[in-house]
Amino acid sequence: MKKYFIYIITNKYRGTLYIRVTNSISKRIIEHTQNKEGFCFRYNLFKLVYLEEFSEIEDAIKREKQLKNWHRDWKINLIENNNKNWIDFNNRGP
Repeated sequence: MKKYFIYIITNKYRGTLYIRVTNSISKRIIEHTQNKEGFCFRYNLFKLVYLEEFSEIEDAIKREKQLKNWHRDWKINLIENNNKNWIDFNNRGP
């Protein structure tokens, strides 16, 4: 069965929150870290702090759109309710 993920990455300062959908979280994080151009590189967004898994792409896209429309405080609360210390899941291997 195919899996889809919405994820949030940030920088060490917890400044910018970047939300996207992917079908391979490990591949996508590698792409973010190896890309020397673009939004993530410009804002040093490589810290994976939130992840949700879905079996249907439509559900993942719907959730991504929902989270992108949330206020910043709501996003921070979501992260902290699931990852209080903003641990980088990428370093733990999700």
